[in-house]
Amino acid sequence: MTLPSIAYALFLLSVVGIFWALESLQARLWLLVIASLIFYASLQVQFLLLIVALMLATFFIGNALAAPLDWRIPNQRWQLAERGWNQRRTQLLWLGIGINVVLLLGFKYLEGILQLIGLGDWLTTEAGGTFTRVVMPLGLSFFVFECIAYLVDVYRGSPAALNFADFAAYKLYFPKLISGPITRFHPFIDQVEQQKAPELSTAVEGLWLIAYGAMKKLLFADHIAILVNLSFENLERAGSADIWLATFAYGLQLYIDFSAYVNIARGSALLMGITLPKNFDFPYFTTSLADFWRRWHMTLGDWLRNYLYFPLGGSRRGLARTCVNLMIVMLLAGIWHGNNWGFLIWGGLHGAGLVIHRLTQTVGKTLPALHKFWLSGPGILVGWGLTQGLVFFSWLFFRLPAPRQFNLALQRFWGTPADAQFSQLVYRESLGFTFGELMLMLWGVVGLMALSYAFKRGLKLELGWPVKLLLVPLFSLLAWLLAPAETLPYIYFDF
Repeated sequence: MTLPSIAYALFLLSVVGIFWALESLQARLWLLVIASLIFYASLQVQFLLLIVALMLATFFIGNALAAPLDWRIPNQRWQLAERGWNQRRTQLLWLGIGINVVLLLGFKYLEGILQLIGLGDWLTTEAGGTFTRVVMPLGLSFFVFECIAYLVDVYRGSPAALNFADFAAYKLYFPKLISGPITRFHPFIDQVEQQKAPELSTAVEGLWLIAYGAMKKLLFADHIAILVNLSFENLERAGSADIWLATFAYGLQLYIDFSAYVNIARGSALLMGITLPKNFDFPYFTTSLADFWRRWHMTLGDWLRNYLYFPLGGSRRGLARTCVNLMIVMLLAGIWHGNNWGFLIWGGLHGAGLVIHRLTQTVGKTLPALHKFWLSGPGILVGWGLTQGLVFFSWLFFRLPAPRQFNLALQRFWGTPADAQFSQLVYRESLGFTFGELMLMLWGVVGLMALSYAFKRGLKLELGWPVKLLLVPLFSLLAWLLAPAETLPYIYFDF
């Protein structure tokens, strides 16, 4: 079952109804575990045992990390025993992290490794001789990130999950299982254990988020995807303006598509009295790359800061080391996304942008005029243009990660006219609009985002729950009637 779909709606309503009908906390926890297993099995039953095995390994290693040192040891041997136990805890931590990382990188990079060492034929079909793609278990990246965060938190002193049902419900919770948001164990399980039914306004907010997410996905993201796919599948015929348009469209598609999933996930959780963290906060209206990463995929940014950037030293070891740490983190973020050079370039561009921003901040402290400029109206506009220009340009490598693809796009990125048939076949016949009309519609989407930004961030206005309740059926109907013939999978399912 996919989000959104009739099957998922019926499944969610059934789970929510049974969840609140049960009075026992343990019964509710096991309901979430069983429902999540059913949900995952409906998508990729072949990887269900793998996900469960990884969860079990993380649970038992976490408990071993939290086991106390035997207090009966004589005082004269306590210091020695404590040193040995700390060494074993460190070894256990790296064992847990290693299991998760090796499994993740194995699925992401097995194809590339086999090709690199000349064993690519091992994964070819006998009939056609074409390369068989290694299928990535859905949600594995987010699953692994949560496992690593849990182990590190327990190592740092947080209590381990002694109750297996608590940990299984947290790890497998179906609304966030496939594409996040990335959550931590204790804030999640504390909400489940409160056993407090949501108020009417909270329930309406959940329904609103689901309907709003469905409309964003089906009415906007999937329609924009048609333009993006047609343009990038015909790069040889596309002109410079067409590639710019497709890159701009892809940036909008990616944001709307991913944020739509998070809306539906958060809305589903609210119906069970659980608040999942926000993942986006108008990132395309930020005026610096550092601020962009505080408001884009926020739970991933938080994970990168807490479990990579700070352990590397953060900004505590001088400017040069800070810049190196920023670059390392973003390169690793690129490597995480995939095994093509485009992802590494994407990470490198963002790393370079963060380094330049940090250097500019440092220089600005010694030059008051420069600092004042960035706070002025023209400075804010320049900062926004530079930030979003880099962000959208880097999406080209994200969408076309193979060197052959992005090299072709870059070769035609400037001063190249389109093939005579491109506009006719792609714009007129396939989409039914001209280049100019498509550009206006995309900027119209940006205008709607800007209007929402102005109300929420500028005027501090929010729709009341009665208005949202009235809009739920309207948005659901629009999503149903105006959805494209084929619902496309979420982009971040690939990661």
